[in-house]
Amino acid sequence: MSGLERFKRLMRYVRPYRARFLGGFACSGMVAILTGVYAWLARPVLDGIFIEKNEQLLLVLPLAILAVAAVKALFSYGVGYLMAYVGNRVVADIRQELFQQLMRMPIGFHDSNTSGRLVSRIVNDVGLMANAASSVIKDMFQNALTFLAMVGVILYQDWKLAGISLVVIPLAGLTMVRVGKRLKKLAASGQAQMGDMSSTLQETFAGIRVVKAFGREDAEAERFQMRNQAFLATTLKTNQVWSIGHSHMEVIGVISIAVIIWYGGYLVINGTMTPGAFFSFMAAMLLAYTPVRKLSGANNLIQQALAAAERVFDVLDMKTEQAQTQGMVPLAGIHRAIEFQGVSLRYESQKIPALTKVDLAIRPGEVIALVGSSGSGKTTLVSLLPRFYEPTTGRILIDGVPLDSYELQSLRAHIGIVSQEIVLFDDTIRNNIAFGRTGASQAEVEQAAKLAYAHDFILRIPDGYDALIGERGLKLSGGERQRLAIARALLRDPPLLILDEATSALDTESERIVQLALANLMKNRTTLVIAHRLSTIQNADRIVVLDRGTVVEIGSHEDLLRQGGSYHRLHALQFQSEELAH
Repeated sequence: MSGLERFKRLMRYVRPYRARFLGGFACSGMVAILTGVYAWLARPVLDGIFIEKNEQLLLVLPLAILAVAAVKALFSYGVGYLMAYVGNRVVADIRQELFQQLMRMPIGFHDSNTSGRLVSRIVNDVGLMANAASSVIKDMFQNALTFLAMVGVILYQDWKLAGISLVVIPLAGLTMVRVGKRLKKLAASGQAQMGDMSSTLQETFAGIRVVKAFGREDAEAERFQMRNQAFLATTLKTNQVWSIGHSHMEVIGVISIAVIIWYGGYLVINGTMTPGAFFSFMAAMLLAYTPVRKLSGANNLIQQALAAAERVFDVLDMKTEQAQTQGMVPLAGIHRAIEFQGVSLRYESQKIPALTKVDLAIRPGEVIALVGSSGSGKTTLVSLLPRFYEPTTGRILIDGVPLDSYELQSLRAHIGIVSQEIVLFDDTIRNNIAFGRTGASQAEVEQAAKLAYAHDFILRIPDGYDALIGERGLKLSGGERQRLAIARALLRDPPLLILDEATSALDTESERIVQLALANLMKNRTTLVIAHRLSTIQNADRIVVLDRGTVVEIGSHEDLLRQGGSYHRLHALQFQSEELAH
């Protein structure tokens, strides 16, 4: 997509606000015309007052200049307010659309892009676009119109002298184009480096406890310094290129003025041009040079904004989950079975498949435990059900209907997930519990908390359900966070439940309470349990043993122990480890 196409696309966001935009454009036109009136008034001021000694003009012209200034100030206010309104609304719309687009991107996209880089897209890239939309649009139109008005005055005063002065325009345009191309490349590089720097910041602050525990403060500071210095070098280079362009514009302007003074002075001395006409011409030239210089600066910001727009539009043009999935069937519960038929999955970044030809049928209300060593494919398998990833080969069916035939939102509304890594938000306890169910009443929230054994500890916290829990719930213990996640799943009331090592990081007392909460959560639901501690899944209806992405055993706890296979070895190893720990 060319720069012009990106600019046109950016301007399409102006359409909802075209009335204000056209009003601002009209105000810009009036400011340009009134600026031209200033230059035109220089001729009667000099010729009529200072040369012809016209006392009547001495009274009229100052009043006329004041009137022009007052009216121009009114229209200038209109330009500033209306264009800033349109620009900021456009930027807010783009930022909102970008955020919604990122929310709808597949999990694989988020796996490939750090949160810091995504934040940089929303904050920094759109921020650069804001400079173009809110201020540059105003300056570009107003200065372009002002320049045209000055050209009109110049041509009116002396078209021959105007021809000489306008020769510099191609030189100025060439400078603007060359500098603009260079700035666009530097802007794209700088924005990518800003994303890397944001990513480093996010990672360091998210893992601050690990950083301090291992005494890595200096190492992290050095890592950030590398990112910071790279961004600084690009910024300094950008300023250097901008300054070179600005200096070129100054030199071009001075040469033009010097030539005009020489030739215009010659015309005045020879009597072919009045002093008033010459100074009116010079005033128009000086007033024309200012918008040209500002247009050069605006062009620099536009190039940065277009580089940012390219990164933003690249994301907006990506296919979302909703665009990739054409499912139209609403899911109305799980009545017969969930079936995995020859399911294989290989991640794009890996050569070895994460799953290979998995066949598994799950009956409604059945509790299925998934066990295996790390990397055996347990989490990958359950991640296919909410369609976080798509199988490379094979298919998954619910009640005989392929998974991708169901509406994505409807499918996920029937699935509840409680994982080892609990994600809570810097919000109230009430809103975190009600996160998965819009419009839940206080009574329903409290009932879910009671079933999750969370109600009592919530009441002990100052402000209770209205208490803010901090980023990722860090003001709570691990067991308390886990119980809030269980309460959230209970309130959602899904027919299919996925428990991904939901108790592996808890102490014995916290695990006991969480297990009681999980028992309430699992009642009358189809449940897939990923368990690290085999003692927690002995009562599962069936246990599925995975090894390197393949199903190697299926059966009850007792049956698998009698077979003496992989599950027996895992059980023996864990039993020995627990014996040694005691």
